[in-house]
Amino acid sequence: MIKLDILSDPICPWCYIGKTNLDRALEQRPDHPFAITWHPFQLNPDMPAGGMDRRDYLEAKFGGKEGAVQAYLPVAERAEAAGLTLNLDAITRTPNTLDAHRLIHWAGIEGAQTPVVSMLFRAYFKDGRDIGDAEVLADIADSAGMDAALVTRLLKSDADVQEVKGRDAAAREMGVSAVPTFIIAGKHAVPGAQPTELWLQVLDELAEKAS
Repeated sequence: MIKLDILSDPICPWCYIGKTNLDRALEQRPDHPFAITWHPFQLNPDMPAGGMDRRDYLEAKFGGKEGAVQAYLPVAERAEAAGLTLNLDAITRTPNTLDAHRLIHWAGIEGAQTPVVSMLFRAYFKDGRDIGDAEVLADIADSAGMDAALVTRLLKSDADVQEVKGRDAAAREMGVSAVPTFIIAGKHAVPGAQPTELWLQVLDELAEKAS
């Protein structure tokens, strides 16, 4: 197996697009060698714990409504090309994703990390759910076969808060400044939402080297 470490944030549309493109490649190469681990990277580490109004956030970040619209045009185009429908109008709040990253960390311990990541993306970008809300996170945990009651208790505590923050800080110290970032075999960094064709090429080259 070859490690594929993915640094991502579940409110990052490029991460959702990048994951979708990778998934398509893995479906076409079912005997792929990748062992995938998801790692935390908060786009907004200083976001208030309760999140903030989505419109206020976008206008503050992009300098007004027009700037926000222009910033999301390429996102919408790439999402459409990937066959994804982003229901951006349904999103009313931009959450702090620390608790979502804690859930992803716990899901990794239980072998349910990638399904939980998928559910977080869908909950946020398709259903417009607040993935900073403990009840929403517990519901996602339950859908992934995790113990929702335990997750609820953990979310009420400080369990693994420093673990997640420390891993986020370590990624920035390594030079990661944007997500998604994919690291192959601990050596080769592939930044951005790469097309399915690139991943197919990478997988075929790895298969050739292994043969």
